[in-house]
Amino acid sequence: MNLLEEYSKKQMKPEAELPTFNIGDTVRVHFRIVEGDKERIQVFEGVVIGRKGGTSPDAMFTVRRVAFGEGVERVFPLHSPRVAKVEVTREGHVRRAKLYYLRDRMGKAARVKAKQRSTKAAVEAAPSE
Repeated sequence: MNLLEEYSKKQMKPEAELPTFNIGDTVRVHFRIVEGDKERIQVFEGVVIGRKGGTSPDAMFTVRRVAFGEGVERVFPLHSPRVAKVEVTREGHVRRAKLYYLRDRMGKAARVKAKQRSTKAAVEAAPSE
């Protein structure tokens, strides 16, 4: 391996630390912000509209939210030490790899359907005929 590959492998987060989320999921990204000599964590919540790079060192994901009537998108590096944590608040059901069409939608049309989840307990509790 060359020097660049070795360095990039050191920068990558371990598999266990990597968050598991997909396109269409609503996530909360806890991002470290440095202001002067102070550091704080800022939370950015929105829908994941794209991922690129797989699990490579330069993998990125794009999160979109609508704040004060204005669409805001932010691209986060997956392996960055500044990304403290990624929480999935809602899983979305989508059929595309990139959700760029959400940029043109307004209001309820910009929502992503929630994934239907069937649990084993719910199936067993259902009355059988």
